Amino acid sequence: MSVVNCSQPECLNSTSASVLLVIEPRAKDLGGFSVSRVLPATEHKRVGPFIFFDHLGPATFAAGTGIDVRPHPHIGLSTLTYLFTGEMIHRDSLGYVQSIEPGAVNWMTAGRGIVHSERTSEAKRATGFAIHGLQIWIALPDGQEEIEPSFAHYPAGSLPLIAQEKVEMSLVAGEAFGQRSPVHVHSPLFYLDVRAQPGANIAMPGQYEERALYIVEGELKIDQETFAERHMVVLAPGCQPEITALTESRVMMLGGAPLASDRIVWWNFSSSSRARIDQAKADWKTGRFDPVPGDSEFIPLP
Repeated sequence: MSVVNCSQPECLNSTSASVLLVIEPRAKDLGGFSVSRVLPATEHKRVGPFIFFDHLGPATFAAGTGIDVRPHPHIGLSTLTYLFTGEMIHRDSLGYVQSIEPGAVNWMTAGRGIVHSERTSEAKRATGFAIHGLQIWIALPDGQEEIEPSFAHYPAGSLPLIAQEKVEMSLVAGEAFGQRSPVHVHSPLFYLDVRAQPGANIAMPGQYEERALYIVEGELKIDQETFAERHMVVLAPGCQPEITALTESRVMMLGGAPLASDRIVWWNFSSSSRARIDQAKADWKTGRFDPVPGDSEFIPLP
């Protein structure tokens, strides 16, 4: 989904030694549904290779309405769409047409350049529907920013499940707790969907330098401090905090190795080179990106 223009998320202070900072998203209404922008934040641009994090909804659409994100370009990153409820239809310039449903993963690697759209299916548009989920961008590592674009779909049920007392986790991407997701990533990382019962102690993978957790629903206690839903808690490097679910909770845990060099993020483009960003701008403005078959609309360059 394309970047929307909205205020930067706010970074809050914490009293816990395990917590580096807390990010409070800023909400933006996109005409019928809400997007909460978590990353990038003013004081904290990324967590490992995770450079963009959006919380979509939950939102309900009446019959005859839907989501229509027109074709738009990306370079230098991979996108991951993960839904809790609802459906979207992905189309891209490689010719892929794929429905994304709850528990499945759409993984698109832009590399040197790709164009895609995301829309509501005609069946859902006719009856009305609800949608709730997350969209993230992961920067491609140095030396791989210009790889060939690709797309892969991983159906619900193909992700490893990790069971702990009062806790069930789905390993959406990367490696954690001795398990590996089938999603083909390009750098060391983890991305976990955690469902916890009240009173559950939640383990956090410790082998990654940069880590965070985002509370989708519920309330957590980290060490002796309480954190509410719709907050991202960025952990201090090397800490092993005590994490307890105070209520029934759903949490996304994420992290990975830091990028070797800085990244510029402008609109839908990510690159370590300002000149490459400028080239992508010119390419989109003059129509040099490949089109999306069957979808002739587009989002103009801002």
